[in-house]
Amino acid sequence: MIVPAPLQRLLDRAFPWWQERIVVLKAISFGFIGVINGFVDLGVFLLAYNVLALSLVPANVLGWLVAVSASYTMNSFVTFAAESGRKLRWRDYAKFVASGVAGVVANTTALVVAAYFVPVLVAKLIAIAVSFVVNFSLSHFVVFRPGGERTTSDAR
Repeated sequence: MIVPAPLQRLLDRAFPWWQERIVVLKAISFGFIGVINGFVDLGVFLLAYNVLALSLVPANVLGWLVAVSASYTMNSFVTFAAESGRKLRWRDYAKFVASGVAGVVANTTALVVAAYFVPVLVAKLIAIAVSFVVNFSLSHFVVFRPGGERTTSDAR
């Protein structure tokens, strides 16, 4: 349900703790979706690395590309449903992917550095955790921030 802006401002001032709770619930939802996409990322990565014999960076980027598309879709319908109107938009997808570049850079950097100290599988899990923090922050504050006017030409 979309609340009129004046009422939303009143509610935000009257119940600031509610906003904090919403952010926590969104982070939890984002985390659950992230776990699913972590498995997608990991599965594609392992397939590309072990079966297709791609090196670490291309295998990692391929896993990320598949997972980021699934993540955008799920987060548009679940975590940020109110902000997105449960609609997929090319513009929002482009912002999600662009903001995800910071996540994939953090992910890849963590993977390469950690791979020097721990097995590749453990390094990949560390990389996924690092990118979670970056991806949620950018999704919450940049991609799906409330209040942007939506037009029907944006749809799809």
